Amino acid sequence: MTASTVRRRRPVLSRLLVAAPLLAAGVLTGAPAAHAGAAADDIRINEVVTTGDVNDSIELHNKGTATIDVSGWILKDDDKSHSYKIASGTTLAPGGFRAFDVSGKFGLGSDDEARLYRADGKTLVDSFAWSKHSDASWSRCADGTGAFKKVATVTLGRANSCGTGGDDGSVTPVAWPGGSSVATADGSNVFGEDLSGLYQENGVLWGAQNNGKLWRLVRDGSGGWKPDTASGWSSGKTLRFPGGSGHPDSEGVTLTGAGSAGGAFVASERNGDASGTSRLSVLKYDVSGSGSSLTAAKEWNLTSDLPSTGSNLGFEGITWVPDTALTGAGFKDASTGAAYNPASYGAHSGGVFFVGVEGTGTIYGYVLADSGTYTRVASFSSGMSGVMELQWEPQASRLWAVCDDTCDGQHRTLKIDTSGAFATTAVYNRPSGMPNYNNEGFSLAGASECVAGSKPVYWSDDANDGGHALRRGTVTC
Repeated sequence: MTASTVRRRRPVLSRLLVAAPLLAAGVLTGAPAAHAGAAADDIRINEVVTTGDVNDSIELHNKGTATIDVSGWILKDDDKSHSYKIASGTTLAPGGFRAFDVSGKFGLGSDDEARLYRADGKTLVDSFAWSKHSDASWSRCADGTGAFKKVATVTLGRANSCGTGGDDGSVTPVAWPGGSSVATADGSNVFGEDLSGLYQENGVLWGAQNNGKLWRLVRDGSGGWKPDTASGWSSGKTLRFPGGSGHPDSEGVTLTGAGSAGGAFVASERNGDASGTSRLSVLKYDVSGSGSSLTAAKEWNLTSDLPSTGSNLGFEGITWVPDTALTGAGFKDASTGAAYNPASYGAHSGGVFFVGVEGTGTIYGYVLADSGTYTRVASFSSGMSGVMELQWEPQASRLWAVCDDTCDGQHRTLKIDTSGAFATTAVYNRPSGMPNYNNEGFSLAGASECVAGSKPVYWSDDANDGGHALRRGTVTC
């Protein structure tokens, strides 16, 4: 039974607690909303937090296809005298999430229940009961439709972290799946600080630097990389937004199935000339010329489509996954609720771009049309407090999500599960021989470099520790 005394908690850690705008992710105020009937039954209790650093909270999710007005709806625990009334004007868009901190009205105990009623206080919409604390979260897996289970990551306001592993549904970190030692992979102080995203294209390693620069690196003959001295690449190339303006805060880089001949795609979180304002963009560059700077041929500015975040907590990682890999695995398009159908999107890159957000740990998938339009087809939690790098590994058909020293260098792999969504398959600690560097970039060699069950991997250290920004190790293959 829940005690009647309201419990207080210590302040929530900024990197782990979802900020107010993110708690309202997917909440629209300008669209017509359904108030009752069958559509309203698509609102589900989706996550419950009862203990830890986060205040007692209940998350709702709209699993349907219509915007639902939940103004005046009521949340209760197992005591009928306790209630939390949802504020007027609150709506949930299709696929939207909204978390409510109920700790000011009642506490959620170790043996308790969360109940959701319509505004009349009598019509029960959904409920969930438990017999022990969340530790860290009771989450519905899959979102909106699956059963509740304990997971290790609180994801209030966004998709649940429905990994596999322990008997409580959480994923326990294990040793790095490769060699324990690492070595430097660049010359002394070649890049300085701020080297971030990486992408290996056979004998070329592309690197994005935060100060608005793109590097083309070639092998140095000793297992590492050095700047290409041809075609103006010796000091990297300065990046510009379309029209030649600004300085993109370039954080990640990737290529499509066309390789660099099809352009390099850079994830940027802001314009360095207006550093206090988020500008969450994917920029396409023609890298075939010989000039010292590159002007974006196209920009997909996704800022208005995403929850607000700090200007320096936006896009960090980007990768591209081919349509064939997604359809072959039964990927579900979150914008339609049906199987992903590339043909419905017209001319595009032949795949989906996935971008990772540093401030929330959320990963978003977008079809970026050649026309400059875009459609969000996925959003899910990485299970970490931040994402610094994303890499698709075709050889293993898995997505790598990487965090920096904030998460002690944790790496996660995700695959498309039976529900059509990406779910965590493994959590790896950094190699035991690598200190907790501020690694913001990670890249894997291709299948052609897999020898005797092992292939190279590379990290970029934003802090240039010891005068080196690149390090190499191995991973099983």
